Amino acid sequence: MVEWEWDPVKDRLNRLNHQGLSLAAGIPALADPLAASRPDPWPHEARWQTVGSAGGIVVLFVVHTEPAEQPRGRLLGRIIGVRKATAHERQAYEDGTF
Repeated sequence: MVEWEWDPVKDRLNRLNHQGLSLAAGIPALADPLAASRPDPWPHEARWQTVGSAGGIVVLFVVHTEPAEQPRGRLLGRIIGVRKATAHERQAYEDGTF
């Protein structure tokens, strides 16, 4: 099972900028078995963009790092940003073309 972490300051900023969505809101979207991911073009670290359904209610766009194995077998990733998917991203998720 993947454990997710995030910066609390980044979480507050995400809530302010994205309709109150916390970074923790991205966890269900990342666990969606139909979630789709692609590399994020951020030049300073390896990041991923993932679209997935959060509880079947809303499709979210999540920016995160690739989970990496930690001591004692923990699998840990970092959530960087969460927002509602755009209409185009939601359609690509539904079509399987993201």
